[in-house]
Amino acid sequence: MDWKLIFSVSVLMLTYALIIWERIPRVVTALLGASALVGCHVISQKEAFNSIDFNVISLLFGMMILVNILSHTGLLNCIAIWAAKSTDGSPGKLLLAFSTLSGFLSAFLDNVTTVLLLGTITCVITRKLKLNPVPFLICEAICSNVGGTATLIGDPPNIMIGSAAGLDFYAFLITLGPLIIIIFPVVLATLYCLYGQNLKGSAAASKELLSLSARDEIKDRPLMIKSLCIISLVVLGFMFHGALNLEAGTIAVAGAAALLIFEHKKNIWDDVEWTTIFFFIGLYIIVGAVESTGVLRLAGQELLRIVHSHSPIAVSMALLWLSALFSAVIDNIPYTATMIPIVETIQTTPPNNTLWWALSLGACLGGNGSLIGATANVVAADIAHANGEKLGFAEFTAVGMIITLETLILCSIYLYLMHKGFF
Repeated sequence: MDWKLIFSVSVLMLTYALIIWERIPRVVTALLGASALVGCHVISQKEAFNSIDFNVISLLFGMMILVNILSHTGLLNCIAIWAAKSTDGSPGKLLLAFSTLSGFLSAFLDNVTTVLLLGTITCVITRKLKLNPVPFLICEAICSNVGGTATLIGDPPNIMIGSAAGLDFYAFLITLGPLIIIIFPVVLATLYCLYGQNLKGSAAASKELLSLSARDEIKDRPLMIKSLCIISLVVLGFMFHGALNLEAGTIAVAGAAALLIFEHKKNIWDDVEWTTIFFFIGLYIIVGAVESTGVLRLAGQELLRIVHSHSPIAVSMALLWLSALFSAVIDNIPYTATMIPIVETIQTTPPNNTLWWALSLGACLGGNGSLIGATANVVAADIAHANGEKLGFAEFTAVGMIITLETLILCSIYLYLMHKGFF
């Protein structure tokens, strides 16, 4: 067996072990692992840079700038107070409201934008209610991954699959939308059972918060108007990025640059979560090195072997669960890119779109399987850290694995019925 394959997989496993151990900062672990792989020539420096998804990095950076400037206007505090009043200050109702909103927004925006916006508001309101924001952030990240599965633009793997298979927005919506409508209440009920009934805030803090005026929180109305106008244009850009032939990261950075014309104080840059950005850079290089050794290709070849000895239903199920497993431990973007040509190879004549749906569901929903399974999860963890709380690998993964298993079971039933021609 190739030493590069063994070394790269060992570095990946050691990186995960150190992240789970949580004694060394995640960003340090990821950058050390990436440095080891480049330093030992498992992956060249050029290949390392090419493996970084700068679209995601640009999206993170751009949206962090936009959200930070918006927070300086006081609008997020205003929304937090309004949300508290709408739910009568009930932590359980608030959890359900924000989780539902996270899932809905992620169907039309990217997961990172949704979690950044809602996560920031969540920390404001939980601070005022003297609640721990971590359960809220976990639920919002999980629901954003579920909601984003429903549409072509909700999650990057869907965009890639749609392009390769010739599936448009409408095809995703009518095929995966009904499934997500079935799955989402189950996810909400599970999260509420795990967290909602145990959330207890301060009655005095709740009473004080409900007495506040939301409008009085607005500190800079002209900047707020400018921020909302630019963010609205950015959101429209996300929705029509295909027609514009622009990536979401480019649109986010352009919006951030435009807003920085009006607000460019030094603390805007201080508030950017640089550790999150460099963590992803390190992780992308590690995953790129593993991918370059052909591990994912070997897994695909094993799937090909299953094709010749089992029914099409078994192939769809294997693809679904295999995709979920890999997406829980590596980024789902390089995994999807590797699997697309394999799915094209094993397609039947006429083409069977069920395989594409299995790949989409596994890649998107599998991201809930661990803290680093999806970008939204890591963003939620760093929002918690920035607000003085700890969202650990073990805590997220314990909840995420429960959600992943129950959603995959429902997806398996759905794919089985699809094969049988029930819809």
